[in-house]
Amino acid sequence: MHAIILAGGKGVRLRPYTTRLPKPLVPIGDEFSILDIVLTQLSNKGFSGATLAIGYLGELIRSYVGDGSKWGMKIDYAVEEQPLGTIGPVLHLLDDLPEHFLVMNGDILTDLDYAELLGSHEDSGAPLTVATYQRSVKIDFGVLVTESGRIVEFSEKPTHHYRVSMGVYGMSRDTLAGYMPGTPLGFDELVLDLLDKETPPNSYDFDGYWLDIGRPDDYDRANAEFDDIRSTLLKGSP
Repeated sequence: MHAIILAGGKGVRLRPYTTRLPKPLVPIGDEFSILDIVLTQLSNKGFSGATLAIGYLGELIRSYVGDGSKWGMKIDYAVEEQPLGTIGPVLHLLDDLPEHFLVMNGDILTDLDYAELLGSHEDSGAPLTVATYQRSVKIDFGVLVTESGRIVEFSEKPTHHYRVSMGVYGMSRDTLAGYMPGTPLGFDELVLDLLDKETPPNSYDFDGYWLDIGRPDDYDRANAEFDDIRSTLLKGSP
């Protein structure tokens, strides 16, 4: 099993933490970085290799991770000279990848079983499998629906429920074969293309622990919770 870890972003929303460190290397707890946790989890689930798509401060990531032997994996690198979106960096790598592989953001904390997700994707025959998580948003106002100047529906402070992408995907080479390497390709564009072709992606619904380290508040929460969730995130590790 092989994973592509997207680690090339500038982490603008997480500044000032990312002024001198790429986001995947910001520390969590006293002894880990986000990337360290992700690689440990992948190794524990049987992934033998990973490709790190690097850009901003990428040499720091390369220096920290090396060849991956610390995690019992073989790790190589793809350098992103310009922003290519979520899927764009993968296009250069297709010839060297297995038929089915994992793509994931390098800045998430979750106890999702990556091997189970990839196995589910392979068994489904879907062009893409997206790990999804339910989020609830409470509206603090009375919500009105109007038509022709009249109120036709009213809800007092409703809560809306959505399934959102977790930033982890099961993917297949055939799905990306028609796209030109070197051109930007976002996750949103890929999903819309698949819907237009009437080949919809699968949803892999997950209800465990998931935190996207995107903002200082998220990062502070991850550190505050880490002692409580460490055993959950690092099951099978010493």
